[in-house]
Amino acid sequence: MAGHSQFKNIMHRKGAQDKKRAKVFTKIIRELTTAARGGAADPEANPRLRAAIIAAKEANMPRDTIDRAIKRGSGGADTENYEEVRYEGYGPGGVAVIVEALTDNRNRTASEVRAAFAKAGGNLGESNSVSFLFDRVGQVVFPATVDFDALFEAAVEAGADDVEIQGEDRVVTCAPDDFHAVRDRLERKFGAPSAARLVWRPKTNAPIGRDDAEALFKLLETLEDSDDVQNVFANFDVSDDIMTRLSA
Repeated sequence: MAGHSQFKNIMHRKGAQDKKRAKVFTKIIRELTTAARGGAADPEANPRLRAAIIAAKEANMPRDTIDRAIKRGSGGADTENYEEVRYEGYGPGGVAVIVEALTDNRNRTASEVRAAFAKAGGNLGESNSVSFLFDRVGQVVFPATVDFDALFEAAVEAGADDVEIQGEDRVVTCAPDDFHAVRDRLERKFGAPSAARLVWRPKTNAPIGRDDAEALFKLLETLEDSDDVQNVFANFDVSDDIMTRLSA
């Protein structure tokens, strides 16, 4: 199995679900607030905010919580000003890792991320030290209830590059410049997607063994456990046998 989604599937089956739910809510609230501050409070006129609301609904966030986060961002009531930062480095097994964060304290976040890499035996690099190993793409995800053939045809007409089945999801990818147009056109035809965002997609994946996989997954979990970290992307490839043993 390749890519970060398989790691997330394993982690979602482990640990305290209430704690993870609270972490997810914290991250989404930050994104809602930042999106509302950076654009209109109306999701129809603010694509980033619309994507954040989709994520909030997917996480079963209460409507009043969503509304309060948007109000804080658009009304200036929130004194916290989150800054978008990206960190890049190498984890166990030479796996390239990209970390996207929203933080009100760059020094704190950088220290936490650097410590996580060091503890895992990896190292945090300079800006753009690993991003060349990834493609920046738009990704729109629909559930299995959406007919694949119909979605494929509509995605091609909308200007998407590819449509894949990943687990139970239908995943549409496109160029970053086409992301908003593709997402909006598919949303009008099939309803709101289960996820829609810009992602870092590995150009190739680095095969790793069990020991490196275990250490890497601990690193990824530590990073995602940080309230400041919004997204983590990695270019690992782990055999099905190793994944099965790690998830047992």
